[in-house]
Amino acid sequence: MAPPVAVLTDKAPKPIPQLSQAVKYNGMVYCSGSLGVDPKTSKFVEGSVKDRTRQALKNLSAVLEAAGSSLKNVVKVNVFLTDMSNFTAMNEVYDEFFVWEPKPCRTCVAVHQLPFNSDVEIECTAFESVKARL
Repeated sequence: MAPPVAVLTDKAPKPIPQLSQAVKYNGMVYCSGSLGVDPKTSKFVEGSVKDRTRQALKNLSAVLEAAGSSLKNVVKVNVFLTDMSNFTAMNEVYDEFFVWEPKPCRTCVAVHQLPFNSDVEIECTAFESVKARL
């Protein structure tokens, strides 16, 4: 079995030194939490939790593509919100990205605080595309 491999793309925000954007292992891609940060500016996108949710999912999509996977291969998503009153708004954007069946399994929890005072963070696990493993 091949060892774990870190994934890095400049199409998503640069990770802090303590983590990888994702790790590929045994046909799976484990993505670190993604914030609503624009990779070009390294700043949070302005607007509402919807805007930051959209950017976080775009960032995860870029990381998955760099890993030889895609959002269509996601099997599990974890969403962290600092305020559950944002649940409906986050879901509206989430539904823009996950439009096929079966939907990934998902957990959404409210947390006291997120890194850099974000209001949303999203992580996921996906499988590699078959052709990426050939």
